[in-house]
Amino acid sequence: MTVTIADPIASGLERVRRNIDEAAAAAGRDRSEVELIAVSKGFPAAALQRAISSGQRDFGENRVHELSGKFSELGEQAEWHFVGRLQRNKVRQVLETGAVIHSVDRTELAAEINRRAETPVRVLLEVNVTGEPQKGGVGPRELARLVDSALGMPNLQVIGLMTMAPKAAGGELARPYFRELARLRDQMLQGYSAMIRHLSMGMSQDYRVAVEEGATMVRIGEAIFGPRTPPQTLRAEQQGESER
Repeated sequence: MTVTIADPIASGLERVRRNIDEAAAAAGRDRSEVELIAVSKGFPAAALQRAISSGQRDFGENRVHELSGKFSELGEQAEWHFVGRLQRNKVRQVLETGAVIHSVDRTELAAEINRRAETPVRVLLEVNVTGEPQKGGVGPRELARLVDSALGMPNLQVIGLMTMAPKAAGGELARPYFRELARLRDQMLQGYSAMIRHLSMGMSQDYRVAVEEGATMVRIGEAIFGPRTPPQTLRAEQQGESER
């Protein structure tokens, strides 16, 4: 008898999609409002190809060099999202991939994107709702100023807000942070532009709660791809593949 072993990436995707379905239903939301972004930091293009074979379209990267490399291999098979901290000297490389940028957290970065872009770029403004100094993001009190600046830049299309809850919180403990981002988004909708509707929030440890609190984009890595390979191990494996 032949035993078929399920692809763990396909299984992870199926499990995450089911959880999103359940969380959306519990909140009385339309499941189509929630976009699943598979965050593939540390995994090779072959892993993304397996996810694509299971119907996944949107992928997020935290590092510019990984985004560029995977875009070179997979191109328009995927929709790309840049979800990590972005330095101004790396903006051009991100723009070449057509990625949605989730981490615009200062006027100087917004201005650099606007200057280099040839067509309007979809961006989200990152908000630090936790107050943790190690996290990126503009503070809630400074958000309106950043929105004012970004909306005045013709090559920026501000489509929403992004945040990260404390990693140690997880699950139910993350709820107040997601609720705060939703409140800030609602303020933006009233005072600025109906385009600012997206909420990019929720990761592997807390995405169900994020969906219940209104997330329209969830950024899931480990729950789909499994634990990340340490960078040095990944480089050794890739080197070995190139020598075979």
